[in-house]
Amino acid sequence: MQIATPLSIETAGGTQKINCANTEGIFRIIQSIPSPKAEPFKRWLAEVGYERVQEIEDPELATKRTRATTEITQTDNSQGFDKLKQDAKDGGMIAGDAKRALEKKTGKRISTSENYLDMPEIKKRLK
Repeated sequence: MQIATPLSIETAGGTQKINCANTEGIFRIIQSIPSPKAEPFKRWLAEVGYERVQEIEDPELATKRTRATTEITQTDNSQGFDKLKQDAKDGGMIAGDAKRALEKKTGKRISTSENYLDMPEIKKRLK
């Protein structure tokens, strides 16, 4: 995490002192905001984090979620954050349903302790 305070930036109006942060820093700042107005964004961050953990355990989920979500977004010609967020949720549910149906049909789990990468290997592949 990196937060630089203050950083001098040249703008059309002259040099401005600006507080800057990388993505992780921004998320940490958002988590620390006590305002009720920040709660929907905090819940969204938690949901996305949970989905990411699921995808680390079962990398196929990410691929399936992307394909199902892309098709929904293109079919509906979705525009705007709220609609795209709903498309992502719908795509995730479809992918989850497909995974459960396949596991039921084959009698085998898709994701097991034998078929996912250890954390150090995952970190290498995520970079």
